Amino acid sequence: MGKVVLVTGAARQLGGRFVRRVQRDSEVDRVIAVDAVPPAHQLGEARFVRADIRQPVIARILAEHGVDTVVHLDVTGTPLGSGGRTAVKETNVIGTMQLLGACQKSPTVKRLVVKSSTSVYGSAPRDPAIFTETTPPKSLPSGGFAKDAVEVEGYVRGFARRRPDVAVCVLRFANILGPAADTPLAEYLSLPVLPTVFGYDPRLQFVHEDDVIDVLLIASDEPRRGTLNSGTFNVAGEGVLLLSQCSRRLGRPTVPVPLPAVTWVGTALRTVGMTDFAPEQIRLLTHGRVVSTDQLRETLGFVPRYTTAEAFADFARGRGAGLLPPETVARTVDRLSTLVSKERI
Repeated sequence: MGKVVLVTGAARQLGGRFVRRVQRDSEVDRVIAVDAVPPAHQLGEARFVRADIRQPVIARILAEHGVDTVVHLDVTGTPLGSGGRTAVKETNVIGTMQLLGACQKSPTVKRLVVKSSTSVYGSAPRDPAIFTETTPPKSLPSGGFAKDAVEVEGYVRGFARRRPDVAVCVLRFANILGPAADTPLAEYLSLPVLPTVFGYDPRLQFVHEDDVIDVLLIASDEPRRGTLNSGTFNVAGEGVLLLSQCSRRLGRPTVPVPLPAVTWVGTALRTVGMTDFAPEQIRLLTHGRVVSTDQLRETLGFVPRYTTAEAFADFARGRGAGLLPPETVARTVDRLSTLVSKERI
């Protein structure tokens, strides 16, 4: 008999893609796709079970199907359907607690893969140039999805201590981009005009959604020779982009906003339902964040196919042209940067 893989968050775009891909693995016998709402996309031959992971029913599902591999993708920053921030937080935190409790009691579960985020490092003025997996954050995230991810990882570490026989892999993804990306940052970058923090030009990293699927497959399988797929790994494309470079390549003008007024802008954007401009998102667009991926390459044995710039370029092609030609945006941004530099001098 082959492996029985349970995937949470199957109704989301990323979860659906992974479900369709993992069932093609010759070593996988069955895939159980779980979500609280029916998916709008096809799941191939996977069996869909409509269930809320915040409820004890998840334990019954694990037992009924003899699940040995759990891939927890229902950790996200965006609501699905009509759910709001409260529902997202409950699914992220309470749902993870319930799922881990069920895994702890299950004698068949042997491997757990958890989708996390580099946002657990936070974004602060005195951050190191590059975060490694063991670098403590200078300022812990105070709210939003970033705080959820910190709490989720805390529960996962507790589970790993209680069940040392289970191989646990936590993947900290940089901002996920691609033609079908539905993350808060992708939504922000799709605005016709990008509000930015005056005087700041943060460094950003991206990971392509195709690379996300590939690394999830490696993490959910037995480790390949000479590699180890248990532990915590940063996942990002090579290189960085400045926010000003992103706006140029999108052809979208920026509107620099003084830092004290940024919160008001975020509130206005949320009111009209355009984007999630949470405090942690504002900190990222102020101070940026860069992580090391040495462990990803050397220990996990995975090299992303897309660099940060290539992942962004694929995202940009999928979003279409901005309001202005990229050359015009480039000249304007350069002119503003020069003026800001002169004022500082």
